[in-house]
Amino acid sequence: MPSVITDASFATDVLQSKIPVLVDFWAPWCGPCRAMSPIIDELATEYEGKVTMAKMNIDENPEVPQQFGVMSIPTFILFKDGRPVKQMVGAKSKQDMKREIDAAT
Repeated sequence: MPSVITDASFATDVLQSKIPVLVDFWAPWCGPCRAMSPIIDELATEYEGKVTMAKMNIDENPEVPQQFGVMSIPTFILFKDGRPVKQMVGAKSKQDMKREIDAAT
């Protein structure tokens, strides 16, 4: 299962992580976000120990999405060594997500 992160936990859970973290910026009212949820769940299992999958509800946590210029959801940002290295916007296939993650890690 993906971890749930907040504005308060972002620095510790993402920026200080020893392994890459893919943050899924989403909201409960977003249809494409809900469609991506099972894919993110599967990726969390497949990449366990290699890449952490994390979800951030933008309605409850507005600071971090604003800091990273999240304008549309779902937005996925892959952080490595405390820096954003890849950003993807919109619903994607599982294969596309894996290709992007693998290329950036």
